[in-house]
Amino acid sequence: MSGKSPPNQGIVMIVDDTPDNLALLSDTLSEAGYRVLVATDGLSALEQIAFLKPDIILLDVMMPGIDGFETCSRLKLNPETEHIPVLFMTALSELDDLLRGFDEGAVDYLVKPIRPPEVLARVDVQLTQLRNLRRAENALNNSPYSALAIDTAGNITWLTPGGTVWLDEFRQKHLLSGESEVGSPLPKSLLDWVKLYSELTAKPPGAFFESQRLGIDFSAKITPCQNTGEYLLVLEKHSGEWDLESVKTSLGLTFREAEILMWISRGKTNKEVGIILGSSPRTINKHLEHSFEKLGVVTRAAAVSMVLQRTSS
Repeated sequence: MSGKSPPNQGIVMIVDDTPDNLALLSDTLSEAGYRVLVATDGLSALEQIAFLKPDIILLDVMMPGIDGFETCSRLKLNPETEHIPVLFMTALSELDDLLRGFDEGAVDYLVKPIRPPEVLARVDVQLTQLRNLRRAENALNNSPYSALAIDTAGNITWLTPGGTVWLDEFRQKHLLSGESEVGSPLPKSLLDWVKLYSELTAKPPGAFFESQRLGIDFSAKITPCQNTGEYLLVLEKHSGEWDLESVKTSLGLTFREAEILMWISRGKTNKEVGIILGSSPRTINKHLEHSFEKLGVVTRAAAVSMVLQRTSS
């Protein structure tokens, strides 16, 4: 034997009033590298979790005092513990009990008698999913992108720090009240747009919301989230530094050509510009071709660069 300890896989709490089950689960998980917390009833489990939060909980259904269902319900009502995956352990096989467990927020079941290989496999699956979710959230929270998720009523269910900044500035520029936090509704104009989108039978991909106020262009792109009934909004804002009349006059472009180049400079595709301006991608492309001829360039980047050079000189 090398004498090396297995790597720390995370913290697992076992809640069960049967000593034999506690011993079997504790030994199995400890040998696999997990740190194990033990409680023999729901109330003591909740007390421990207030001081040290596990990564996952194995929760017996039938216990003295508050049962597993009530314990799980209390965990899911607490914002500090609602994210912790709960696996129920039960000898019950009735469908109603299984469904009730999922209604209370459980993510999976272990049926007694406990089989160590199955326990390790199910715990590993749940923790892997949780870690992947946290990685994705951390990447978004620390990225320059602004994003948020909403439910079908338009209430915010998740948002990045950038999303909070975007909403705060949107409200400020539009003289709107309200909170930019989870549980709050979107600003009214944005909410009305989402409701119109949600009522469409055939939802167009990449639908856009656009609003310009006091020199700032606000935009939002909406995408349905798979299997959650939610919508993801990717948010952008740009200062309205383009003087379209000046661009049109100084470079011999039409107003529409100058307008299209402005949106192209902001990273929009022909299709996206078409959605914003109410034109087909083919029409947008024709306008761009005419712009290229007038400017003596062959690429979108070169056209935008020339406009910026001419208007900044």
